[in-house]
Amino acid sequence: MTLEKKMMMGPKSVIGEAGYVMEDVPHLGDYLLDLPTYSNPLQDNPAYSAVKQYFVNDDDAVVQKVVVHKNDPKGMHFRRAGSRQKVFFESDEVHACIVTCGGLCPGLNTVIREVVCGLYDMYGVRKVLGIVGGYKGFYSSNTINLTPKSVNDIHKKGGTILGTSRGGHDTSKIVNSIEDRGINQVYIIGGDGTQRGAALIYEEIQKRGLKVAVAGIPKTIDNDIAVIDKSFGFDTAVEEAQRAINAAHVEAESVENGIGLVKLMGRYSGFIAMYATLASRDVDCCLIPESSFHLEGKGQLLEFIEKRLKENGHMVIVVAEGAGQELIAESMRSISHKDASGNKLLLDIGLWLSHKIKAHFNKTKVSINLKYIDPTYMIRAVPSNASDNVYCTLLAHSAVHGAMAGYTGFTTGPVNGRHAYIPFHVCAVPAFLLRALLFVNLFGKQRITEMPNKVVITDRIWARLLSSTNQPSFLSSTDVEAKRDEDEPPTQLLDDGKDRCSTPPPNATP
Repeated sequence: MTLEKKMMMGPKSVIGEAGYVMEDVPHLGDYLLDLPTYSNPLQDNPAYSAVKQYFVNDDDAVVQKVVVHKNDPKGMHFRRAGSRQKVFFESDEVHACIVTCGGLCPGLNTVIREVVCGLYDMYGVRKVLGIVGGYKGFYSSNTINLTPKSVNDIHKKGGTILGTSRGGHDTSKIVNSIEDRGINQVYIIGGDGTQRGAALIYEEIQKRGLKVAVAGIPKTIDNDIAVIDKSFGFDTAVEEAQRAINAAHVEAESVENGIGLVKLMGRYSGFIAMYATLASRDVDCCLIPESSFHLEGKGQLLEFIEKRLKENGHMVIVVAEGAGQELIAESMRSISHKDASGNKLLLDIGLWLSHKIKAHFNKTKVSINLKYIDPTYMIRAVPSNASDNVYCTLLAHSAVHGAMAGYTGFTTGPVNGRHAYIPFHVCAVPAFLLRALLFVNLFGKQRITEMPNKVVITDRIWARLLSSTNQPSFLSSTDVEAKRDEDEPPTQLLDDGKDRCSTPPPNATP
C-alpha cells in the first residue's frame, strides 16, 4: 500500500488508500534537518540475542477501532510503539530527566524505576536526573541523580520518590531549566493537566530548535484518559477498593438494618466504582457520575434502600466521588473553586448522602446503623500490584524506545492491546478525507485530553452491573432515551464513547 506522508511543523498525518489514516507523532527530524542516526545498541545486547525480531517496522500501526462493519472505512491508526533500528541519540550524549505531577497513583515509582533501568540496561545511558516536586521542581527545587541501584526497590513503595505537586507550570522557566542543564530527553508522568503542560513544553522546545525529545506517560487512577485502553494504577485501585467494600459488607450484615456506604474515586468517570462493584458481588447499589439519580420519589434511591433493607436486613452502597453533585445544595458545594490543577473542588458526596439517608429514616421512625467508609487516600498511596507492575514496565520502555528513536511530542499507551505512540495534538487531516470518513473536527485539540473517558450507561457492561446489584437504573424512560441519543456515536468510526465531538467536520455534507 502506497502511503503519502504529510510532513508538517505541527501535527502530522499519514494517509493511504481505502481510508487509512494514521495520526503520526512529531519527530526531531521535522525541524532539525540532517540529524545523524546511529545503530540501535539493542542489537548488541546479549539479553535480546534470542529475540526473533529486534525492531518494530516503521510502517507498523495500531488501529483505534477493532470491531468494524464490512463497509466501514479503515479508520484511525497510531504509530506502533517499540524499538527502532536507527536511533537519533548516542548513549553518551543522552541526559534524561523524569518528573511526576498531580495526585498520587499506584505505580508511579514503578514507572520511574523502569524508565531509569530501561535507559541504562537497553541503551547504555548513564545520566538520568529526577526533578523533585512536580513541574515547579524544574526551577525551584533540588534534583537527584537516578541510577538502577538507587531505584532498585522503589516499586515496592507507594507514592513517588520524586515528590509531586499540582500547578506550578511556567513553560518558559521550565524550558530554560532544560536548556541550561543540557537535558535532551524529558519523561513526564501525569494526568490530563500534566499532559497539557507537556504539550506546551514540547511546543516551546520546538520553537527554540532544541534537540530535546518530550515523552508523556499518562497517569490517572480514575481510568478516564481517552484513546488508551487503561491507565496504570487502575487494577490496583479496584483491588484495594475490594477491601473497603468487604469491610462495609461485614459491618452492614453484622447489625440490624445495617448500611455500609463506601465512597470511591471517580471525579468524572465511575470506572473504579463500577469494576469494584462487579468484582465484589456484595454491593446492592452503585452510583456513578454518568448516571443521575434522585433521592425521593417512586423508584428512586431512598425507596430502594427501604426495599432492600426489608428484603435482606442490610445493604452496601458504593458511590463515586463525582456522583450526585447536582443534588447537593448550591450553598454546600464549591462549584466555583478549583484546585491548582484546574479541577473543580467537589464536596463529599458520601458524607452528604449518609446525612440524607439518616435524616430520612429518622422521619420514618426506622432505626438504621450506617457506616461510612472513605478509603480514597489509602488506595492512592499503596504500591502497585503485579498486573500494574508489568503494565508500568511496558509503558516506561515504550516511552524510552520512542525518545531514543527521535520521536517527541507524544504520549504512550495501549490501544486495543498494542502499545502505540499518540501525539499530543490531533493531526490535521485534509477536509476531503474528513468528509469521506465522516470524521469529527478536532483541530487544535489534544488527543489524550480532548475528552475524558466515561462509562457509557447504555452499554452492556452497565447493564451487567444493574443485573448484578438488582438496583434500578434511577432513570426515567425519557432519561434513558436522552442518554441513548447522547451516547450514540456520530459515525461508525468512533467507538464506545471514547472519542466523540458534537462539532461537524468543516464543509461536511449534512
